[in-house]
Amino acid sequence: MNTPIRDAATIIVVRDHASTPRVLMGQRGAKAAFMPSKYVFPGGAVDAQDAAVTLATPLPETDQAALRDASTIAPNALATAAVRELLEETGQRLTAPCAGDWAGLTNEAPHASALKFVFRAITPPGRPRRFDARFFMVNADDLSGDLDDFSKAEDELSHLHWVSLAEARALDVPFITEVVLAEIAARVRAPAPRNVPFFDNSGATSVFRYLGLTTA
Repeated sequence: MNTPIRDAATIIVVRDHASTPRVLMGQRGAKAAFMPSKYVFPGGAVDAQDAAVTLATPLPETDQAALRDASTIAPNALATAAVRELLEETGQRLTAPCAGDWAGLTNEAPHASALKFVFRAITPPGRPRRFDARFFMVNADDLSGDLDDFSKAEDELSHLHWVSLAEARALDVPFITEVVLAEIAARVRAPAPRNVPFFDNSGATSVFRYLGLTTA
């Protein structure tokens, strides 16, 4: 089965860094075509219009460079997709003041400078849907509004809640999410520049390597 690979972005929001770090997760529907019933981070495919969005704040240069490594899609499109998926799936806003309208918001646009590019993975062959997913990490303090208010979320994810890193790994999560959770835990313990792990399953053989350094 020659399933096309779509560019995608996922966002991991971390809360309470200094005490008991928690991440925002939700459960996919039992009838979902991709990862049914699994607990995941907010995320999804990049839309064509994401590339045309003017960011309120720019992605850090080092993150942009890592995103361009072995990739042709614009980093800004990936950042916009991550922030848009967070808004759609949880109702949470990672935005800053900006002239114009975006995603139903007035004078707000993605606050991309708060994002850290931390992981990349391509879905292995043989799956009904395949994605080239870039994972971004953000501190919950950079979000706007009530962190416990999910009333504006769409219905793609249920059981939205903040879960500790230890408890998250005990949920029914995809394998790659387990790996990402370990990476997030390492970054929370030691917030210094780190290479970005890349699980490249674009071909018949899986290849693992690191992408360039991101910001601390």
